[in-house]
Amino acid sequence: MDADLVDVLKALSNPTRLQIMAWLRTPEASFQEYEPIADRSEFGVCVTHLAAKSGLAQSTISTYMTTLERAGLVRSTRVGKWTHYRRDDARIAALTEQLRLHI
Repeated sequence: MDADLVDVLKALSNPTRLQIMAWLRTPEASFQEYEPIADRSEFGVCVTHLAAKSGLAQSTISTYMTTLERAGLVRSTRVGKWTHYRRDDARIAALTEQLRLHI
């Protein structure tokens, strides 16, 4: 099996990281209770909002997001002092196809 695919499956094996990916699928709806710092459709969701929604420490969320980014599932963008994350849907589609071909 391709090493990239193994990294993706490891990243998604954590329930919180999997939940974050679901939230990031519909960021406007999932984070409507939080005032956006930047345009969510362009930049994604701020780590602060991910931490607040998950109930986890910001440092934990940052670590989780680094794992998801290394696996190629999300992209980060710095907006001022805040880091925002959004899904890399093109990469997710390619990985999904790769998984389909392997199993």
